[in-house]
Amino acid sequence: MSTTDKITIKKNADQFDEDVRRTGSYGYTAERLSSQLANARISRSIREAYDFRDKTVLDLGCGDGTYSLEFPGFGARRVLGIDPAAVAVQAATEKARAAALGGVVQFEVGNLYELEPHVVNGGFDCVVLRGVLHHLPDAQGALTALAKVAPTMLVLEPNGLNPVLKVLEAVSAYHVAHEERSFTPGQLRRWLEDSGFRVTTSTLLNLVPMFCPNWMARPLRLVEPMVERIPGLRDIVCGQIVLVGER
Repeated sequence: MSTTDKITIKKNADQFDEDVRRTGSYGYTAERLSSQLANARISRSIREAYDFRDKTVLDLGCGDGTYSLEFPGFGARRVLGIDPAAVAVQAATEKARAAALGGVVQFEVGNLYELEPHVVNGGFDCVVLRGVLHHLPDAQGALTALAKVAPTMLVLEPNGLNPVLKVLEAVSAYHVAHEERSFTPGQLRRWLEDSGFRVTTSTLLNLVPMFCPNWMARPLRLVEPMVERIPGLRDIVCGQIVLVGER
């Protein structure tokens, strides 16, 4: 491992590998109602934020491949998923093979701060960072490093204005073990702009926490569409934000 690798890969990559060894997937992609509802809303927001038809997609921090395998259904022509967690990448490759998508979606172990070995055949139409920046040692630096990889950057992150999320980051064993933190929408927009992108989409969404009980998840999903339309309220209670930057 190089000196750069030691600096730019946090210990949470090992934690994510352990998740896959123990359960076969990541905790937030498990078959739990709250995770299903939250992930479905997030995936829909990503599909609506960018036209993936006939595009090449670089999915960074792809994890166990669950979300990468959605892009062909969005119309993507080619998808490359990269993650530093080797066990997770192996699981992702097996999922692609089982879904007969190995010809469209490939996975590689890599460090997003050092992408040169992975983009030797040219750049991509879109870079996707779904829930990745808050796991990195230098989130702003990652956006700067990725600025020349693709003309479009799609970022999905936890909403750093949500007070419940901030409490969870401090006291939840899962959040602490995975070194999770969140950024405000304003921070994320500034980082994209400072990296040379013009923010064309900024949407706050999702009312269902990933790990909440079923009795809570169902009513939250019912009122979610209304809450997402209320300025001010959505800034505080919505769980995620999706941003698209163009350059």
